[in-house]
Amino acid sequence: IAVFLDIPSDEIIGAGYVDPRASSVDYQNKKENKELKKPQIEAWKDLKFGMFITYGIYSMIGRINEWVMFYEPIDRDDYAEIAKDFSAEKFDAKYYADLATKTGMKYMVLVTRHHDGFCLFDSKYSYRDFTVMNTKAKRDLVREFTDACRGAGLGVGLYYSPMDWRFKGFFFPQMYRKSAEAMREQGHGQIRELCENYGKVDILWFDGGDDCWFGHGMNMNVWNPERIKPDYYTPIPDFWQTDKVDKMIHELQPDIIVNNRFGRAGYGDFGTPERKVGNFDNDKPWETCHTMLDKTWGWLPDRDVRPFESIVNLLVDCVTGGGNLLLNVSPRGDGSLDKEQEVELLKMGEWMDKYGDCIYGTRGGPAKNNAEIGGFTCKDNKIYAFLKPESEGKFQLPLLSARVESVISRSGDKLEWKVKDDILDVSAAKDSRDQLMTVIEITLDREVQEHYSDFDYESFDAFKI
Repeated sequence: IAVFLDIPSDEIIGAGYVDPRASSVDYQNKKENKELKKPQIEAWKDLKFGMFITYGIYSMIGRINEWVMFYEPIDRDDYAEIAKDFSAEKFDAKYYADLATKTGMKYMVLVTRHHDGFCLFDSKYSYRDFTVMNTKAKRDLVREFTDACRGAGLGVGLYYSPMDWRFKGFFFPQMYRKSAEAMREQGHGQIRELCENYGKVDILWFDGGDDCWFGHGMNMNVWNPERIKPDYYTPIPDFWQTDKVDKMIHELQPDIIVNNRFGRAGYGDFGTPERKVGNFDNDKPWETCHTMLDKTWGWLPDRDVRPFESIVNLLVDCVTGGGNLLLNVSPRGDGSLDKEQEVELLKMGEWMDKYGDCIYGTRGGPAKNNAEIGGFTCKDNKIYAFLKPESEGKFQLPLLSARVESVISRSGDKLEWKVKDDILDVSAAKDSRDQLMTVIEITLDREVQEHYSDFDYESFDAFKI
């Protein structure tokens, strides 16, 4: 079984994303706004598990990853020549939708255009007509994807990067202002196309569209430039015209939700910790995005594939913390998926068939999770405990004024439990524990989330016994 290491996102080649919103006062204040308790956010939180698809010209090259044009680097004209051979002959959107369904995923997000500027859709705004329609493929893959999602009953998500390495104005927006503005015009037009031409879109997933991303956070106006925190350096404040774009998006897609990687700090409906699990938080919506291939989003050969045991642990860490998991698959250059990725996803689907009701529609808690031990989800009058093999198999929960109706093991473990002084103690026998994940179902005599609505989870350690 391959071992996947959790490396900070800013240490990953091509990740490069530092989220200034995690500590932004503006962001925190906006998330306190009750308006964000809109039904589509709550419905998205219920889905829990989604598929990310990173596919483009870089998938044909198979070096470095989706940042190959930038890091190798490859001249933009040479890169355009490579694009002409993009055929996507084995890209089958229905296959991916079917695989997502069998894996237990409830929504999908496709990379419609990465930072290299190449569009998987037919765009009249594309600089130099850099789209799939001008390749051997000559097919609008975004249309195929959105149709396949709806056909499978999956939520439709579109990833879009408004930045574009082909514009010198991206790197020097003040020196080449007209170039930067041309890039912005392209971005506004293509965002409109994605919201206008593909039916109902549930999620718009921006990347690299923060005002602070120009020049990748490099202040070129000082000697020996070094990467600095985006909070402190925005070369052209509100360059992307956040409010204008947001108005356009919601006029075209009133029920859409948008992530937090566009425009000014504080924008967006949900946070996006990249390749790391977010902190416990049931109030501010968040989604961890992570990879099936080791340390890459775009396809690379000879990379370890995340085993399904690792997927289980990753999903449990997310949902017990109150978040979602968006798991990336990496198609090869021809659009096909490595058999190794498919096999592990189908194994995950079997696990979800058994435990999906403990995942979907839940919220984290009532007690805080622990990455080394496990955690809890809850919905209606039930609490689900997830215990990892490394744990002692014991936990406790405050009942406050609730009464326990039953405690059962969903994974077949032998249990002992008792209630004393309004504290529930549960222990799973070591010799009968599930070697992947012990899952325990606790039924109370009342609705869990309402009962624990004022509970201070920071004051109680469920695993300190």
